[in-house]
Amino acid sequence: MLATFVGMILAMRALGRIWWCECGGWALWKSDVWSSHCSQHLADPYTITHFSHGLLFWCLFAVVFDRWAPRIGARPAGVARRFTVPWRLVTAVFAAAVWEVVENSPWVIERYRTVTMSLDYLGDSVVNAIGDVLACVAGFFTARWLGVTRTLILFVVLELALLLAIRDNLSLNVLMLTWPIEAVRSWQTAGHV
Repeated sequence: MLATFVGMILAMRALGRIWWCECGGWALWKSDVWSSHCSQHLADPYTITHFSHGLLFWCLFAVVFDRWAPRIGARPAGVARRFTVPWRLVTAVFAAAVWEVVENSPWVIERYRTVTMSLDYLGDSVVNAIGDVLACVAGFFTARWLGVTRTLILFVVLELALLLAIRDNLSLNVLMLTWPIEAVRSWQTAGHV
């Protein structure tokens, strides 16, 4: 996992990402998703979506390897036994780190600016990317503790809370990146006063 973090940091720096917000302030949390500080400090409302990544990774692994694989036969069950919690965590961290690098590529940054409510998105700082991956880890362990059903309920609650608070969430973020809907974007940006 350490190699994954180092690789992500090096890739982010190679993409020209700054270490921390250029404002020089050391706030750990910035709640205003419309400010230039969003995604520049350790955490912001979008960090919650990365927590949700961890929730979903745990649920995916639990359903695929703990519930489906044993029903398919001995060989997949053997794979499930070898894909233990540490390997699941390493896989989740790797996926989250890869997403941070992809999310901060010039193409995806421009995509965010063009089709989502993030009109002035400049990309994440390195510290914000680290915070996002750590949030994924926290979500992963929270889901392990809660179990699949309660985790999915928590996911829905977080999605609704973010929808009410910032007019955005993980589901809308994915939708708008992959299949933008102008009516959704108009509704989201109408919340910016």
